[in-house]
Amino acid sequence: MMNNRFSVQRFKNSLVFIILLAIVFPSIGQTAVDPSEKFRRALRIVGFAYVDPVEEEELVEDAIRGMLKELDPHSVYLSADELRRANEPLLGSFDGIGVQFNIINDTITVVSPVPGGPSEKVGILPGDKIVTIDGEKSTGSKATNEYVMERLRGERGTKVEVGIYRRAASSILDFSITRDKIPINSLDAAFMATPEIGYIKLNRFSRTTMNEFRDAHNELLGKGMKHLILDLSFNSGGFLDVAIDLADQFMERNQLIVYTEGNAAPTQKFNSTSAGNFKSGKLVVMINEGSASASEIVAGAVQDWDRGLLVGRRSFGKGLVQRPFDLPDGSAIRLTTARYMTPTGRSIQKPYDEGKEEYYMDLMSRLESGELVSPDKIEFPDSLKYLTKINQREVFGGGGIMPDFFIPLDTNRVSDYYSKLLRSGAINTFSIEYANENRDSLTRKFSNIDSFMEGFVVDDNLLNQLYDHAESQGIERAENEEEMKDEFLNLQLKALVARSLWDFSAFIQMRMQMDDAYLKAIEIIEDDTFDKLNIKYK
Repeated sequence: MMNNRFSVQRFKNSLVFIILLAIVFPSIGQTAVDPSEKFRRALRIVGFAYVDPVEEEELVEDAIRGMLKELDPHSVYLSADELRRANEPLLGSFDGIGVQFNIINDTITVVSPVPGGPSEKVGILPGDKIVTIDGEKSTGSKATNEYVMERLRGERGTKVEVGIYRRAASSILDFSITRDKIPINSLDAAFMATPEIGYIKLNRFSRTTMNEFRDAHNELLGKGMKHLILDLSFNSGGFLDVAIDLADQFMERNQLIVYTEGNAAPTQKFNSTSAGNFKSGKLVVMINEGSASASEIVAGAVQDWDRGLLVGRRSFGKGLVQRPFDLPDGSAIRLTTARYMTPTGRSIQKPYDEGKEEYYMDLMSRLESGELVSPDKIEFPDSLKYLTKINQREVFGGGGIMPDFFIPLDTNRVSDYYSKLLRSGAINTFSIEYANENRDSLTRKFSNIDSFMEGFVVDDNLLNQLYDHAESQGIERAENEEEMKDEFLNLQLKALVARSLWDFSAFIQMRMQMDDAYLKAIEIIEDDTFDKLNIKYK
C-alpha cells in the first residue's frame, strides 16, 4: 500500500513538472526556425530544469566565447574588466610584467613581450608558454584572463617567478621577472644614426603615436636629418587610422594607402593627402616576424608604391580588421569585420584554418623550418605574386610581407651564459646597481649618450664584477665559457648601463650597433641602392 501511494505521488510530481515545462516552453519539441530563439530557449531550459543552480551570465559568456572561437584567431569576447585591461597598452599604463598573451588550450601563451617591458628584458619570447607562476602550476581550467591578471600584475618592484615551456628547450626555463611600469609611449627611440640619417622606432600604433612621431621627426630634422630609418620590428599593430596617418607622412597626394573588404562592410579606400612632411628623402622600413597588422599596412604601402625599401624578415601576416561592438553590461565583442588589402591588392593575412594554436605557433614553426635564417625556405605560389605600382617589382601576399632585403636571424650570437644572466635578471640588476653607484662620476665623464658610446669601455674589471654578482645568484660560467669573449654580452651590459643613466632610447641606440638589419639599412641609404632600384626619394 505504501509503495502504491509513493508511485501515485511520484506520478503526480512528474505530471506537475511536465505541465510546468509545457507552460514555460509551449513549443518545446518543435523545430526552432530562429537560431537566436533556439539559444534563448536552451538557456531557459538549463536555468529551469538543470540539477544544480546555474549562473546565467557565465553561461552566456561561455557561449559567446565558444561561438567566436569558431571564427578566426582575432575575434574575441571581452568582459568589461578585460576590455579595460586590453585597451590599457594603447590608452593608459599599468604595473605588471609586460606581455601580450592568449589562453590557448588552457595554457598562457605569449603573443609578444611589450618592448622595453620587464619580460622583454629577461628574454621572454613570442610563443613561450607560461606553465608555472611562483612555483604553482598555471595551466588547466585555472588559466583564465582573470587569473593571469591577478597573478602577473602587481606593484612595481615586486618579483614573480615564472616557468616557461619553449619548444626548442629540453626542459622548463625559469625566469625571475621584476614588475615595472609598462611603458605607454609608442615611440621607443629617436636618434641620428649618422649625420644625415635619422632613426625612429615605434612599438605600437596608439592614440599618442602621431604626436610622438611628429615631435621626434621634427627634432631629427632640426639635427640635419635627410633620410630616415623607420623601425617597426616587433611592432604588433594597433589602430588602423593611426597606421594610415603615419603612411600618409611619406606618400604623394592621392595615393591609395590601404583598402578594406568585408562581407557586411562596404569597401573603404584610404588615400594619402598633402599633409605629409617626409615626402622626399630615402626611407627604409625595418620589419620582422613580430611586425603585424598596422605595421604591415605602413610597410605594404611603402613597398607597393616604391617609396622606400624594406629590410628584415617576413612580417607576421595579420590582415584582419577588428571592430568593437559594445554589449549592455560594458563588455564587448571585438569582431573581425573586414580584410585589409595593400595598394596592389595583396591580402597579407596568413592562413588560420588549422586552429588558433597552430596560428600562434607559426613563429616557432618558422624558426624550426629554417625560414628565419634563410629566405630559400619561404615558398610563395605564383597566385600570390603582385607587381609594385611604379617599378613593377615582384611582391607577395598571403602570409605577411617579404622585405626587399632579407636579414637572417643570428642564432649563434647569444651564449648559454648570457642567456642564463638574462633569464635570471642578474645582468639587469647588476647594471642598475652599477649605474646607481657610479652615476655621478659617469655623468660627469659622459655628458650624453654619444660620448658614452664613444668612450665607455666594458673592461675586465667590470666583467669580473658582473661574474661575481652572477655567482652570488647561483649562476656560474662553464669551463669552456671562462676564456670566451662574448661581444654581445659586453654590448648588452653597456646598453643596460646607458638605459639606467638615460632612458630606453639610449639602450636602443646602443643595441643597434650590432643589429644587422639596422646596419644594412644604413648601408643601402649611403650607397647607390636606391638609384639602382629606381626607388623614388627626390
